[in-house]
Amino acid sequence: MWDLPRFNGAPAPEAEAALLGCFGSAAWARRLAAHRPYPDAEALLAAADEAAYDLAPADHAEALAAEVSPGLRPDAPRSAHLALAAAHAEYERKFGHVFVICLDGYPPAEHPDQVLAGIRARLAHEEDRERAVTADEMRRLARGRLAALVSSR
Repeated sequence: MWDLPRFNGAPAPEAEAALLGCFGSAAWARRLAAHRPYPDAEALLAAADEAAYDLAPADHAEALAAEVSPGLRPDAPRSAHLALAAAHAEYERKFGHVFVICLDGYPPAEHPDQVLAGIRARLAHEEDRERAVTADEMRRLARGRLAALVSSR
């Protein structure tokens, strides 16, 4: 289990490896690891946001490539799995990358509906609009994962 003091004191390669589990961009992970120590979790989260905003398109693509499309519980009805698989395939065909969505704040029972509704709504986006939405969702995912990483729970 990590906490902020352990994160701040870890060797750079170890901290970077942990950060890559939060957001799959090596440039983002190196930048956050290099700016340690952070006085508190909020400073770390603010630095993570800033680093994500500053990334080049190739770094965003690297982070997206590390993501896995959100799915369903194995015991969900087969029809639900088929519908979600078709929606993911259409999204990936149109935009060239996996669909990402931050579900923080939603109860697990609502995740399948939120994912399917999100894909359907975002399929209507133009490429530039979807690129911006995806980057925002990735930042939100990274914040949640990073907060969990350094929590002392």
